[in-house]
Amino acid sequence: QGLVIVNVDDPLLPVVAAIVPLADGRASALQFRYLFVSDRSGLRVIDVTNPADPKLLPNAHVPIRDAQRIYVARTYAYVAARSQGLAIVDVWNPETPKLLQFFNAGGELRDTRDVVVGTTNASLFAYVADGEAGLKVVQLTSPELQPNFYGFSPEPNPDLIASYPTSSPALSLSK
Repeated sequence: QGLVIVNVDDPLLPVVAAIVPLADGRASALQFRYLFVSDRSGLRVIDVTNPADPKLLPNAHVPIRDAQRIYVARTYAYVAARSQGLAIVDVWNPETPKLLQFFNAGGELRDTRDVVVGTTNASLFAYVADGEAGLKVVQLTSPELQPNFYGFSPEPNPDLIASYPTSSPALSLSK
């Protein structure tokens, strides 16, 4: 039917609070009052200020051919986009998200299924489950690549820095 919001105020008696119709909903990520959702059409945004009355924002849509898992970090959403690689979306204004780029590292990201973002020292990294191609590490920001990268949320400048072949397809990651 779509995205189901469940009220778990009483964990022993969960109650369906609302259903947001979506075509083939796949994944979601919550940041503040916005729920970022992937479905058959791409990335969509739902205002969940009132979870019992969620609002699918009509102008908050970024077409992505095969959107999968999503990770939202500050003002950017990173969407695993299968054969398109990693979609990097500016969500500074969640009501009008904008695609910055698809990053596939010159064809090295071939079957992107999941992405988790983390910070180490002064750099931001995306850890990518790339199906048959294994695990990939993409450096998103760094002092070397971006001389003026300081600030709350510098624009990503992705660079594939590591790959690890896995014995079976890499389909998901944990935080």
